[in-house]
Amino acid sequence: MNTVSTLLIFVGLFLLGGAISFWKQQLPRGVVVLLGVCAVLALAAGILRLE
Repeated sequence: MNTVSTLLIFVGLFLLGGAISFWKQQLPRGVVVLLGVCAVLALAAGILRLE
C-alpha cells in the first residue's frame, strides 16, 4: 500500500463524511450529490491503485 492510494482513500472517506454531515443539515441536494460522487471517485481511485 503506497502513499498515493492511502491519501486517496483518506480523502474519499473525508468527503463521504462531509456528504453525510451536509445531508443531516438539510443542505441543497446538489451539494450532497456532488460530494458523494467525489467521495466515490476518490475511493475507487485509491482502491484501484492498491493493485
